Parts: sequence; structure tokens; C-alpha cells
Amino acid sequence: MITTVTLNASIDKAYHLTQRIENGTVMRVANTYNSAGGKGLNVARVARLCGADVKAAGLVGGYNGQYLESLLESDGIPFEFEHINGETRSCINILDPGYGSTEYLEAGCDVTPEEETAFLKKFPEIIIDSDVITISGSAPNGMGKDIYQKMVQIVKDQGKKVILDTSGEYLEEGLKSIPTMVKPNKDEIEMLFNIKIHSQIDVIKYARKIYEKGIPYVVISLGGDGALLVCEKGIYQGRPPEIEVVNTVGCGDSMVGAFAVGLERNMEPEDILKYAVAVASANALSPKTGTLEPVKRDEIIQNVKIIKL
Repeated sequence: MITTVTLNASIDKAYHLTQRIENGTVMRVANTYNSAGGKGLNVARVARLCGADVKAAGLVGGYNGQYLESLLESDGIPFEFEHINGETRSCINILDPGYGSTEYLEAGCDVTPEEETAFLKKFPEIIIDSDVITISGSAPNGMGKDIYQKMVQIVKDQGKKVILDTSGEYLEEGLKSIPTMVKPNKDEIEMLFNIKIHSQIDVIKYARKIYEKGIPYVVISLGGDGALLVCEKGIYQGRPPEIEVVNTVGCGDSMVGAFAVGLERNMEPEDILKYAVAVASANALSPKTGTLEPVKRDEIIQNVKIIKL
């Protein structure tokens, strides 16, 4: 089983417009898609579509929290959330012909020290039946910057694999517990090392620095160019075929979901990378966040190129 953790869950609302956004005017939304959001819940949906048994975990609260759980029930995803007093946030993604994707992300409610302690106490029980745990996204206000470091250590104490996909201080602190895999993008690497990335050579250089901290799998998102993987067997790039992108939101989460499935199945690193690039590309073809058509994934994977660098 794969357990996906989302501490800062949200109701994700995707607004699809048929005309370009005009600021200061009334815009009519052509179609709206609501989903149980937050990066880890996108991971859960994708892993389930890839055939894995999944469970969603994290924090929810208020009426939005109840709505979020009902959306997961509709998706057929089991969940085990710790309930907090605050209200689960909402996030909006506007998709229009002019600008593409424009996101408005609420920060989320405050979590008390008592609520954080209660979650950490329950966390070992939540993950007891899982082989792979993914920890994704930001943490709500009030939680310690070392929250992911603590969670990664709890997972490792149970002898399980853990993927950490976050940024800033959460990533910096989380690396200290040596997760199985991390998946920063270019911006997150720049933030982590306080540098500027100018080329793929720079990407490889700093990905290797993360790998040398003891992280078995370092995956770097490259957008339309796929992803880079640094592991014991070497450095690989997975390149997708050209596709007509519909919605890029959730592609990184889809990659994490695919890697979680690959790690659970003990696939070879280059095979996991190929699978993950295909899954992320299939997600980009869907108007909904964190979903895909398996038949399109299977078509795309035939044309994903794996290059050993």
C-alpha cells in the first residue's frame, strides 16, 4: 500500500474560461472542476489510477474538510485524516486561452502545537500497513519547519520507503532525515543552495550534491523536457514526446505518484523514470488536476526516451 500525506490540503477549483482574462471586468466561467486538492491528494489519485492500493492522510478541518472527504469518497480513495479546528483552505486555478494557468493559493489555517503533537503521535499507526509513504507540499501555519524531518524519521524507523516533495526550509530540514527520494524543481534547487541555475550542467551538479547527502533517488522536474534522475546506477534523463498540453497543474504530483508505484513494485530506476515521465505527460492531457487516462499513458510510454548522461 501507498500512503500519501497532505498536511495543507485544499479544495481545488479549476476554472476553465473560453476567453482571455480581462482584469477589472466580470469573467464568466465555462466549466468548473472541484477536487480534493493539495499535492499529496493528487499523488493519491494518480497512484490509484496506476493500480496501487492507496490511503490519503494528513490534516483537514471545518466544512471544507468535510467536503474534501466527500470528494475523496467519490474518487474511491480511503483516507485517515487528523481533524483540526481550523478551516481547510481553497485554491483556484484559472485556465484561459491567453495566459494558460493562473493559480491563487490560500495559505491555509493555523495549526496549534497541540494539534501537531496529536498528529505526530498518530502518524506511526497511520502508516503501519504501507510500504511507501509520500509527503508532499507545504505545511500549515503554526507547524514547525522540522515537521517533515520528524515524519521522515518515523517512516524510516518502520523500515519503509519515503518520498519527500516540498521546498524551502521544509526541504532543507527534511533532508536531514535522509528520505528515499526527493523531487525538487529548478526553483527549489536555487532556493535550497542560494544559487542561480543557468544550464542542465548546473542542474546535474546540484542534484549530485543532494544525492551525496545520502538520498538514494534525486529526481529533478524539467517541465516539457521531462525529468532527471540521479541514483546509484548513474544519471538519467527521461524525455517525453511532444504533446498538446491541456493543464500542467499536477504533473509533478503525478510523477511522484508514479515513482511511489515504481518503488513499491521494486522496478529498476530507469524503468521507474520512463513510467513516471509517461504518467506526468498523460496528466498534462487532462483538464482535471491529478488525473489521467491510463490508455494515453500506455501510448506515451512507447515514445519516452531514456538517456544515460
